[in-house]
Amino acid sequence: MPKGEPFELECPCCGATLKINAALKSVISYKEKPKPKAIEDLQEGLSLIREAEKRREEAFRKSFEQMKTSKDVLSAKFDELLKKAKEEDPTKPPPKPVGLE
Repeated sequence: MPKGEPFELECPCCGATLKINAALKSVISYKEKPKPKAIEDLQEGLSLIREAEKRREEAFRKSFEQMKTSKDVLSAKFDELLKKAKEEDPTKPPPKPVGLE
């Protein structure tokens, strides 16, 4: 970079973009970080909060239903594996690792 040519830098504190000229040792220009859109209407803000509450409630309900059935699912898996273990011959040696046959 040639001496005296301005460069841009982001402020670590506020996030603004600063254009600095090193030869002059000064800030030439700056551009503020865009601020998030404010909610203009109070009713709109309340509706957003209510929608978020409904989404959280629905996620909780699904999680609760899944936890209620998880005991049955685990029990069914255990029964299936137990049945499979009883069908196998216990005197049969385990399979040999590849390459040791």
